[in-house]
Amino acid sequence: MIPLSVLDLAPVPAGGGPADAVRNSLDLARHAERAGYRRYWIAEHHLAPGLAAAAPPVLIAAVAAATSRIRVGSGALQTRHRTALSIVEQFGTLDALYPGRIDLGLGRSDRERDRATVRAAGGRRRPPRRAVEFVDGLLIPVASDPPGLARSAALKLQETLLVQLGAMPAEFADVVAAVLALLDGSYVQDGQRVRANPGEGADLEPWILGDDHRTARIAGRHGLPFAANYHSSPATVLQAVDAYRAAFRPSAVLDAPYVIVSADVVTAPTDDEAEVLASPYSLWVHRIRTGLGAVPFPTADDAAAHQWKPDELDLVADRVETQFFGSPRTVAAGLDVLQRVTGADELLITTVTHGHADRVRSYELLAAEWREAAAVSEARLRRSSA
Repeated sequence: MIPLSVLDLAPVPAGGGPADAVRNSLDLARHAERAGYRRYWIAEHHLAPGLAAAAPPVLIAAVAAATSRIRVGSGALQTRHRTALSIVEQFGTLDALYPGRIDLGLGRSDRERDRATVRAAGGRRRPPRRAVEFVDGLLIPVASDPPGLARSAALKLQETLLVQLGAMPAEFADVVAAVLALLDGSYVQDGQRVRANPGEGADLEPWILGDDHRTARIAGRHGLPFAANYHSSPATVLQAVDAYRAAFRPSAVLDAPYVIVSADVVTAPTDDEAEVLASPYSLWVHRIRTGLGAVPFPTADDAAAHQWKPDELDLVADRVETQFFGSPRTVAAGLDVLQRVTGADELLITTVTHGHADRVRSYELLAAEWREAAAVSEARLRRSSA
């Protein structure tokens, strides 16, 4: 069985605040380490009242301090409002504090991902038709083109509040190349070698995270591991993984492609209980896609009270229908299909529930089921080789 890792959005529950979310993240990280997860990544989102992951390097430092073995990193650090040097210096500092445990995951900004989503949907800005296909048992929906994203005040404000007035953000590919050069000491500007300190020679594990084939090819050309987002862009995950593997070139980092695939998961002792815990997810996604942004995560009662219209269901169908929820055995079976179809070397699990204890339990139940399945598989291999 392949390793499992955690993607933490630092969700704010309805009735709570960012301080609750940050404390919950530290607690979840400790539980994840004890449960055997390989890495703990912090997402990055801005101007979102329902998410407290606005400063990943700060939260990464806190999580690394609260744990002792699990790898900690960004999933993903947005590059549009950062320079390559600032990224390398910040993560070089993290490596100096927690050597050999820090992952540097780089990705496009929310606004850039929004534009890529529209391109994938053919330039449309209307709710999609509910059409899906199954690839060897894995549901692959049509690409969504939520109209609310075009009107999202939060995303538009990011353009002005995160990037300094008059600044021209570098292209993502250029930032990635500069970060790698600063890390290995080969960066030269105006004939002068630039030495990032801290940063140069840091024992970081660089990653690229993305939804589309353009980002995937950048990861492949640099010989970096790639994280494909089934949880946020299920329609494009197979295209992205294929593009990465086709573009891959061996490097000092990797001699063969390495893929981690993300998944939305809610696990509970029974399928029925998990369905209740997962029920607010559709309402939460709907708020995001109608331009309200990530609001504090609703309760099951909030979700039950919402009167859904057909076009609203279409708007969230791709995300809701690709969420894995149920008992540990049910979820593990679904994740096994995801791994088999994508060829993932690792799975990145993101779980959002209103109650923190339910979220911790979800990760613990899944980890226990995964370990048990691995033990059964190993025993079968021993018997077959005897």
